Amino acid sequence: MPNSTMVTEFLLARFSEVWELRVLHAVLFLLMYLATLMGNFLIFTVTTLDHSLHTPMYFFLRNLSFLDMCYISVTIPKACVIFLLDSRVISIVGCAAQVFFMIFLAFTEMLFLTIMAHDRYVAICQPLQYPMIMNPRVCVQMTVVSVLSGIVYSGFHAGNTFRLTCQSNVIHQYFCDIPPLLNLTCSDTLSNEIANFISVVVILLGFAFITRSYICIFSTVLKFPTREERGKVFSTCVPHMLMVSVFVSSVAAVYLKPTSHSPTIQDTITSVFYTVVPPFLNPIIYSLRNKQITEAVRRITRRKFC
Repeated sequence: MPNSTMVTEFLLARFSEVWELRVLHAVLFLLMYLATLMGNFLIFTVTTLDHSLHTPMYFFLRNLSFLDMCYISVTIPKACVIFLLDSRVISIVGCAAQVFFMIFLAFTEMLFLTIMAHDRYVAICQPLQYPMIMNPRVCVQMTVVSVLSGIVYSGFHAGNTFRLTCQSNVIHQYFCDIPPLLNLTCSDTLSNEIANFISVVVILLGFAFITRSYICIFSTVLKFPTREERGKVFSTCVPHMLMVSVFVSSVAAVYLKPTSHSPTIQDTITSVFYTVVPPFLNPIIYSLRNKQITEAVRRITRRKFC
């Protein structure tokens, strides 16, 4: 088309062009990044070294922690660079890699969260069948299927996005994401919008499955004889549900927005809630408040220093 150009690189956006604010944003992102890496690496290490935590629940927590370290590393280091340096350039290969890995890791994370909710449902609602349903072989199979599904899913979306012709190379986002990329194209984006809609529907189905699992858990927990047992489960499950709700609602808000609408700063802020907040809070919600994790940390520390 006459207005299209052969794009070889893109320009990413910042939250602000004021230098002091750029430094502040970079520092905040860097602190969250380092805290995320430290928290998830601690969980990954402890659940690997302590044999008492070699159970299905902690197997998936270990996978989730590794996934979160990779997930936040896809966007935050590059974002800190564009905040601090004058250059906002990202190559088309780097942009495609960001899109592929972000979708792959986000989709796989959603599958892991769904499996983890099912694991808790079986453990609490069907405890006698738990060893048979969640045996090590099944756990490994579910992990492999989740990873392979994520690769196929992200490959399709990345390929479907980068086949389009661009009429601009300025991305109104601090990382490469599908919705802001679709705003740059002069090609027909109907198939892309349908794919985005289907993606959100799939995520909502996962969320519905997680919600159903926790509703069954809550109904079972209410029958527990002591308030302490009920409080322990509720204090764990409610934050899980809140975290998944934030993740799903932020993805839906960005991905369901029509491409005809101009990008806004609200879209950029909303994207933080599915790229930065989940991997940052997951260690706190899923593990660091867990007594078994803290006791395992003490045991490993004692072995190191004694």
